[in-house]
Amino acid sequence: MTENIAFLTGITGQDGAYLAKFLVDKGYAVHGLLRRSASADVIATRLKWIGVYDKVTLHDGNLTDISSLIRILSDVRPSEVYNLAAQSFVKSSWQQPLLTGHVTGLAAANMLEAVRIICPEARFYQASSSEMYGLIQEPVQSETTPFYPRSPYAAAKLYAHWMTVNYRESFGMHASSGILFNHESPLRGIEFVTRKITAAVAQIKLGKQKTLSLGNLDAKRDWGHARDYTKAMWLMLQQDVPDDYVIATGRTTSVREFCSLAFSHVGLNMDDHVVIDPKYLRAAEVDVLHGDASKAHARLGWKSETTLEQLVTEMVEADLTRFKLHEHL
Repeated sequence: MTENIAFLTGITGQDGAYLAKFLVDKGYAVHGLLRRSASADVIATRLKWIGVYDKVTLHDGNLTDISSLIRILSDVRPSEVYNLAAQSFVKSSWQQPLLTGHVTGLAAANMLEAVRIICPEARFYQASSSEMYGLIQEPVQSETTPFYPRSPYAAAKLYAHWMTVNYRESFGMHASSGILFNHESPLRGIEFVTRKITAAVAQIKLGKQKTLSLGNLDAKRDWGHARDYTKAMWLMLQQDVPDDYVIATGRTTSVREFCSLAFSHVGLNMDDHVVIDPKYLRAAEVDVLHGDASKAHARLGWKSETTLEQLVTEMVEADLTRFKLHEHL
């Protein structure tokens, strides 16, 4: 029996860690791209937290350096490639638009081209984003909804998305994109609003801080659990025919409601602690996102298994535990 070998970019991020665990549990040999940086000593924290750090193989390289991708793919010879890496913080994309374009957009083309040259038979997954819908053209967004990106991040993701479609149609590659709506977890970076909320709630409950500064409380998102969404990535690559799929819960919730759930879980009232700071407002806001994942339900047999309430509870409890133990993620 041929061994299943997966190569993941972004393996040290939230989605990469959950996907790595999912694949390891399925018996895959899992390899990941490791971008060396000054924070190399803590870069694998998520993989350690989820218990797979010693079960994956990490390779030095960079998405912006196609030579490193070609070298790694030549050594690994994966059967499945998951491109999850990106400059993924939307607000920073206005401050670093060219970097975002290179890492989130052009680098996806690097990955596609490296796969085409070295292992064209490998199945390829591109992490697309609901942010591509931006100024929504339909109240509920599906695979056929027109895109209208509202940030450099979203524009870069859109380029990567269409390049994936182009390589599929031009070269016959088994290349699929998952248009994932917002997905969170205890492994989410502290700079993202959901984790910023749950970390602050934990700190406030423990008496370590008093207030939480936020921007637009009325922005609405379709939030799911990253653990559920990484399963959908794998399911896409098990299909005979590659395609693009929206992955979402179909439930839209405001930042205000998410915040209220988090504070309520520890017996606090958000109005006593939350303050609005204009510096956290986006240059161009995406007011609401609401996904229609009916295609994924029908063709992949996928569905979201974690409710928003369960997600918020898990994130708050994880942060309470971390701060009590003086651990950080």
